[in-house]
Amino acid sequence: MSAIGSKARRDRIVQLATTTGLTSVEELSQLFGVTASTIRRDLARLTTDGRLARTYGGAMALSAHPEASLRQRTGEAYDAKRAIARWAAAQVQPGETLLLDAGSTVGALAHELRTAKDVTIATTGLTALQELADVETVHVECLGGTLRPLSQGFVGPLTEAALERLTFDRVFLGTDGVSPEHGICEADLRQTRLKELMARRADHVYVLAHAAKLGRRPFHAWATLPEGWTLVTDDTADPGILAELRARGVATVLAEPVGTL
Repeated sequence: MSAIGSKARRDRIVQLATTTGLTSVEELSQLFGVTASTIRRDLARLTTDGRLARTYGGAMALSAHPEASLRQRTGEAYDAKRAIARWAAAQVQPGETLLLDAGSTVGALAHELRTAKDVTIATTGLTALQELADVETVHVECLGGTLRPLSQGFVGPLTEAALERLTFDRVFLGTDGVSPEHGICEADLRQTRLKELMARRADHVYVLAHAAKLGRRPFHAWATLPEGWTLVTDDTADPGILAELRARGVATVLAEPVGTL
């Protein structure tokens, strides 16, 4: 990154802390091409001004990455989510039993599955339930539990207990962020634990995430993204991140825009 003024640099630090998560002195020093001492002075100034909160080795946003509601997220990356959903729906075979996560992209998949025949779909998400409630050709199971209003999904011990009664041909997971190093990110540890349990019950595991989520670290709760899973994203995804994922044994699919399918 070319040299920028101290005020512009501090503004950029606040933006990074707000959008990507915890910001370290080392990372910022490398990013801006300045010394660690300069970054520490920036962080001290931003803390004094009430714009950041200091942590050991770095800083984080005071607002701690507020989680957007499902309603807010539904309209984001609409075309990409449709493309991902259509690709995912095309993998489903008659007679299969599926598990759908909560989230807007998985909700788009549920919409595509309204025309499915002879399938059973279990879900932890209200969006999928609403999409499939009146579809007579799909058998629907609700894995109830504690409802998280922001995500419109069920979590907790009741949901986990229900999972133990079923196995699945395919599970489709949503996420708030994807990191080759850390895995898939959520706002709540109950969500990441649930995703790992869901994956253990299925033969094939897919993570549905549009390109803007790749490389994002909006929260600090993670589930692993192990070898053998498949990430389904759109054709604007960062090639470098995709290469890192493939090097770790994660299959990657770029869903083509809906108009080209």
